[in-house]
Amino acid sequence: SKLIMRVLHVIARLNVGGTARYITQLASQLPQHGIETFVATGFVQGAEVEDESAGSIEVIRIPSLGRSFNPIKDHFARMQLDKIIAQVKPDIIHTHTFKAGYVIRMKKQPVPVIHTFHGHLLDDPEFSGFKASVITAIEKRLAKKASKLVSVGERVAEELIELNVGVKEQYINIAPGVKELSITPRTDALKNLGLSDNGRPIIGWIARVTGVKNPMRALEVARAIPTAHFVMAGGGDLLEEIKEAAPSNVSVVGWVKAEDLFGASEIILSTSENEGMPIALIEAQLAGKPVVATDVGGISEVIANHETGLVTNKNAGSIAAAVNSLILDTQKRTQMSTLATSRARALFSIDQMVNAHVSLYKSIVN
Repeated sequence: SKLIMRVLHVIARLNVGGTARYITQLASQLPQHGIETFVATGFVQGAEVEDESAGSIEVIRIPSLGRSFNPIKDHFARMQLDKIIAQVKPDIIHTHTFKAGYVIRMKKQPVPVIHTFHGHLLDDPEFSGFKASVITAIEKRLAKKASKLVSVGERVAEELIELNVGVKEQYINIAPGVKELSITPRTDALKNLGLSDNGRPIIGWIARVTGVKNPMRALEVARAIPTAHFVMAGGGDLLEEIKEAAPSNVSVVGWVKAEDLFGASEIILSTSENEGMPIALIEAQLAGKPVVATDVGGISEVIANHETGLVTNKNAGSIAAAVNSLILDTQKRTQMSTLATSRARALFSIDQMVNAHVSLYKSIVN
């Protein structure tokens, strides 16, 4: 198809997770719709790992762009971006995550900007109190400099509008398009995870092992259900602490393939303080896994409560009761499993995500 425009995507880092895969999906699919797509990004820092999907597309590196706040580096990142913008000559700049949105909109430039909120930092314990109020104040100012704001779910947009970040007319909700994983058969999955089948139901937890995902709460749930085996996957700053605190019915396995974790688990558990649209849980639903999750961010859009899983408050006792009820009711689990797959296929298809972006871009560049 003939080229109709060029879009430059900017994101601070493509660390392991849903946002990286969301962007690589767009980058590989949009060109088929005549939209030439460029992705500019920094490098992952510290203990973080880059998502393997980043290897499937060409990326333009911005050495100074990182997640942490650093006025000097941010200034250099902006200079590096100005060079990239001059070379690419995009019709639209599409920013993702707070940091990239800030660096692009902190000073004027003639190209229209779209910013996507893949969630927000407002309930992240790392950004509590004063930091959160500073970020909110910055987001309010930056929102005025965006043609459109994309939210990956209704709830994320509602929470931002309540804080006067942008106005309702600016928002467009685009659900993430998620690829179904090919789930490892149970016996192989257990072997890959180094686990033996002891006949106990397996409850899987997969996320970054960090404050916002509240892994400590998962350990509390595990202590309340000693008859189940909990498998916690992921890495992060709390990994060692979680390993030390884990009761005997918890295996802490670090970063493993989601295909293996889902293959081994009957139920998936999420204990987050805050989520945007959690891709891992959409993948779990596509895989036909009932999910028990705390009611934060877009969780209730991903899981239909009592139909494809259970959505609970943040109390460890309530979560444990929900998990237990599913362990005991295999018939309910089977029903949830079937419905989870068909519902997730309908709501989170890659085609609808790509098409929504195409019409969004066309509404700005006509």
